[in-house]
Amino acid sequence: MKYSYTKKFALYILLAIPAVASAQTNADGSSNNAISTAVPFLNITPDSRSGAMGEAGVALSPDVNANYWNPAKLAFMETNNDVSLSYSPWLRHMVPDISLAYLSYAHKLDDRNTFGASLRYFNLGSIQLIDREQNDQGVYRPSELSLDGSFARKFGNNFSLGLTLRYIYSNFSAGTFEAGGGSAQNKAGNAIAAGVSMYYKKEYGDSSVFAFGAHISNIGSKIAYSDAGNKYFLPTNLKLGVANTWRLDGASKFTATFDINKLLVPTPPIRDSNGNITSGKNDNVSVPAGFFQSFGDAPGGFSEELKEISFSPGVEYIYNDVIALRAGYFYENPNKGNRHYATFGVGLKYQIFTFDFAYLAANQQSSPLANTLRFTLSANFGGTGSFK
Repeated sequence: MKYSYTKKFALYILLAIPAVASAQTNADGSSNNAISTAVPFLNITPDSRSGAMGEAGVALSPDVNANYWNPAKLAFMETNNDVSLSYSPWLRHMVPDISLAYLSYAHKLDDRNTFGASLRYFNLGSIQLIDREQNDQGVYRPSELSLDGSFARKFGNNFSLGLTLRYIYSNFSAGTFEAGGGSAQNKAGNAIAAGVSMYYKKEYGDSSVFAFGAHISNIGSKIAYSDAGNKYFLPTNLKLGVANTWRLDGASKFTATFDINKLLVPTPPIRDSNGNITSGKNDNVSVPAGFFQSFGDAPGGFSEELKEISFSPGVEYIYNDVIALRAGYFYENPNKGNRHYATFGVGLKYQIFTFDFAYLAANQQSSPLANTLRFTLSANFGGTGSFK
């Protein structure tokens, strides 16, 4: 059966695969001048704690959502079994039924080794399908998901490393769809990716703790949505972060953190009307070549490479291990995605349960992410963990 897809379906395709067309907004909320990759949902902040701190989390004190931010931190968790569920309505001012759900779990094997697992599900809502004669052909529900397994090992009292294996499934259409008088046979995209991470922390008596973290994620195969179509880069990503926590007194502590982020995929070159490259480098390369090329292929040189780095400062105040207040800011260069917004949030802990909430404050007229909400419910079992 051939289906004609609606404008809403076309919007989903543009949100999910920005490389195939020029869209005004990508799935992660960036504008269409951002570097294009497939499955950008992999780099959307899933949890409320970091979501309230400008989307910084690489070097924050370990919690179960380190599965996303920096799996190496799992080795320093103080509890034996943690589970967390996060939910966020996504781009809700554009399409009302898109959402991101994230389930994360961590189990401490022993004092040095920790296992982590997580499931990310990106729901793209429902689409009414019709045939050429406008007859109802049912409802289609496109979606994406990733399933992760991580292992973290502590080396000494201050340093740890982490490894992650990820399976990615991306399904926007099945069968033959018609648009603009033509048709295309589509299939779900599948890919395997890996990640490597490290975490270092140093305590200075009872007064403060300094931490540094690094995480390279989504190192993997390209993904395709048809047998004969193009293959697209995964959003291979580098995050670096620092954090410092000060113990103000017996009941209060304050954390300041700062993350930087860069995609490790090729920057598209500038081409003339004949398709010849006039500035930059060919972006039709292998995954390893694209990884190393991404550090120096921007058409504008080193100054443009710096523009591809986004910044996330954030702060957190915790009182009596019961309540947390958070704030942060996210900045991305206007020529490389143009996301910039303030974030705020709170956290409440009761016995083994923690509830976190985050709010993204941006101009509704200029940002599709305006008024984004995130909710996270976590529980820990065993150990002596405090409020994170």
